[in-house]
Amino acid sequence: MDVHFGWLATLRLVVTRLQRAFGESVRSRVAGEDAAERGAQIWGKPGERWFAPGDPIWRVHEDASMFTGGIAALLLQTLHPLAMAGVAGHSGYKTDPWGRLKRTSDYIAVTTYATIPDAEATIATVRAVHERVRGKDFRGRPYRASDPTLLAWVHAAEIQSFLWAYQAYGVRQLSASDADLYVAQAALPAEKLGVVDPPRSVAELTATIESMRPQLEVSPEALDTVEFLLHTPPVSAAARPGYQMLAYGGIALLPEWVRQMLDLRLVPGASMLGRLGTAAVRWGLAGVENRRSTSPAEG
Repeated sequence: MDVHFGWLATLRLVVTRLQRAFGESVRSRVAGEDAAERGAQIWGKPGERWFAPGDPIWRVHEDASMFTGGIAALLLQTLHPLAMAGVAGHSGYKTDPWGRLKRTSDYIAVTTYATIPDAEATIATVRAVHERVRGKDFRGRPYRASDPTLLAWVHAAEIQSFLWAYQAYGVRQLSASDADLYVAQAALPAEKLGVVDPPRSVAELTATIESMRPQLEVSPEALDTVEFLLHTPPVSAAARPGYQMLAYGGIALLPEWVRQMLDLRLVPGASMLGRLGTAAVRWGLAGVENRRSTSPAEG
């Protein structure tokens, strides 16, 4: 009997160590090697915050479905040629994909969980960067990253994709009223970033995307991004199957018109693969300290 319990204890220890190693690997890729220290700054610093742990934006942005939603968001965002030209020309997503992911992850974390002064400072920094990002798209049309129209597209595509992913792969679906509240809460930092009158309900979010469809087209930069995300992603051979499940899940979230424009194939069982991939990420992250599951420090 002692041998039996000893074997079980050893097995549990091995599984726990594997879980922690996997979780730390995922977290460091997304949030950087200093993820633990950065998390302590964001969640441990005393002060007033825009949102609280029970808010829909907190629940959505802390869930592992963000990984699948992020892929869907990137694919959807590629369809605006001016926004895509800015990403291709200035973001360094190919030369430094993990750095770009870390910056995006940090922005979402700070504007969702950090103190109001820290969130506003981060938004001001990004606005200053946007002012310097200018150029022309593949047809020679000028763009600037601070253009409210482009900001509105990027915001709508991102929030819609996060919401699709959470409702499909999240721990627990949001009610209709909470989904509306999520969109409204996400509008707060978006407006401060420069989005004019961002959507504040699911219906308004859907209408925003529909209203911008006439501006969308598949540019060479969009095709390059699809190739990079789906066929040559910057992941190891060992991580490739897990990433592919997340990618298939992300494609399954997109409307048919998006898949048709980007010529994306919906493989059989794509939603189930997305659910399994998300569950694996959730399991791994559960093995590392997660400060988002606790109340932030009070001022």
